[in-house]
Amino acid sequence: MFGHRYTGKEEATRPLFTGDHLDSEGEEVLLDQWTLDESGGSAGKALTYEEAVEQTGFGLFHWLLLLVCGWANASDAVEILCVSFLLPTARCDLLLSSSDMGLLTTSIFLGMMVGGYIWGYLADQRGRRRVLVVSLTVNGLFGGLASIAPWFWLFLLLRFISGVGVGGSIPVIFSYFSEFMPRVRRGAMISALATFWMAGNILAAGLAWLVIPRTWVHVSLGTLDFQSWRLFVVLCSVPSLTSALIFKLLMPESPKFLVEAGREKEAIRVFRQMFELNMKGSGKTFLEFGLCPSSKLRGELEEVQGSPGQTLTLILKQSLEPIKHLFRGPLRLRSIALIIIFYCISFGYYGLWMWFPELFARAEDGGSPCASGSLPSPLQNQTCYPVKTAVYMDSFIIAASNLPGNVFTILIMDITGGRMLLSASLMVSSVSVFLIYLVQTKTQSLGLSCVFSGVSVIAWNALDVVGTELYPTWLRSSAFGFFTGVGRVAAITGNVVFGKLVDSNCFVPILLVSIMLLTGGLVALLLPQTRQTELT
Repeated sequence: MFGHRYTGKEEATRPLFTGDHLDSEGEEVLLDQWTLDESGGSAGKALTYEEAVEQTGFGLFHWLLLLVCGWANASDAVEILCVSFLLPTARCDLLLSSSDMGLLTTSIFLGMMVGGYIWGYLADQRGRRRVLVVSLTVNGLFGGLASIAPWFWLFLLLRFISGVGVGGSIPVIFSYFSEFMPRVRRGAMISALATFWMAGNILAAGLAWLVIPRTWVHVSLGTLDFQSWRLFVVLCSVPSLTSALIFKLLMPESPKFLVEAGREKEAIRVFRQMFELNMKGSGKTFLEFGLCPSSKLRGELEEVQGSPGQTLTLILKQSLEPIKHLFRGPLRLRSIALIIIFYCISFGYYGLWMWFPELFARAEDGGSPCASGSLPSPLQNQTCYPVKTAVYMDSFIIAASNLPGNVFTILIMDITGGRMLLSASLMVSSVSVFLIYLVQTKTQSLGLSCVFSGVSVIAWNALDVVGTELYPTWLRSSAFGFFTGVGRVAAITGNVVFGKLVDSNCFVPILLVSIMLLTGGLVALLLPQTRQTELT
């Protein structure tokens, strides 16, 4: 039983439920919603959301939440990077040119661009958990179906739809996770969540290393030649599907969303679950409380009477309202800065990262992938079999090189705040990318690629923290979805540029990546400091 909302008229002398008051059926009875201060007396007011989160403690619930949300984050990484790892082999089976490979890596980002804002908007209106379940299911289901696509165009389409799902889960998972976290631990815990992207990188690289070289995995199904890389695609869909199942069966809705939606009793029920897990075995009893009034979500979807065309028009109009709010008042400058930052880091990171396996495949015989002014077309001068396992070993090493950057971010985030980490890491990443062109051996190229990976992950982690703390609850997922959509446009551009230029002169795209990262680092200095700020 949950208490009524405090009106300010109750007497502060009434006792609070402590576990000793039961009704005739043995149910706990809330006598009032006053909370106790440290001395055991009445606090005299209902709790704010941040106070309620702190009241539940910090412990087992939060670590389990980290594992569940981390697995979802890792599943997105696996699905995105899946294409880059299958390119060196699938290009022969699907008869792909470099431009086709650029289009294939672009397809998932195009889907993410479409899905990012739509899912983010729905998460702000309908709930985080529901959107996560659906988007993760779309991601895994269509990603798995792509494994049996016999034609390039169908494979491309299914990867696009899979990307629509990925675009929903990435921004929403960080909003969902941050809204359970106490303020003093939020930065470090979001950074810890971001490290699971590295886990996804390592998992994808490890699966590719173990599965794709196994040429005995070969089954003919009519016109479909089921090679080992297709089995790899199937395995890459498993994390998303299992993650969707876990959210559906085990996870609660975000209490912050419930509070903002006016569903106070449900929010307090979630707080009780958090408390019981965090305080398990401590002998402490949950103290019922009320919550300070909070306005309902702005821009809620309205029920519409009329033709389907009128309904669709109104829904589209309402869905664009959050974008308008991003560029009004005090949010305008930070929104413009984040657009530039997301574009620069996404162009640089994805433009280069998605092509690492292919570049290493071309440099397998020694030297740098950019040492000569012109690279031969892989379809004309290279073969896909036997599979060069060193390509996947190199990718595995680069993925593992994220670890120092992730550990550093977790330890330092709540001390320095996200802004300085974001700016500094982008500038260092810019230098490391530029030096890749100057190296003369594969070992040197691999070393600098590891430096780029380890430093750029700090920027991503800082951006995840800053992006979730700069906007209020009713805008958070929409804003993050919008900015990640901007990032997907940049990722598409980066992959197209690499696909067009990698065969002629890769100095141009590498120089562009370096300039983009430097620009993003300078613009990051314009963002406000968000260290240990309260979620609004």
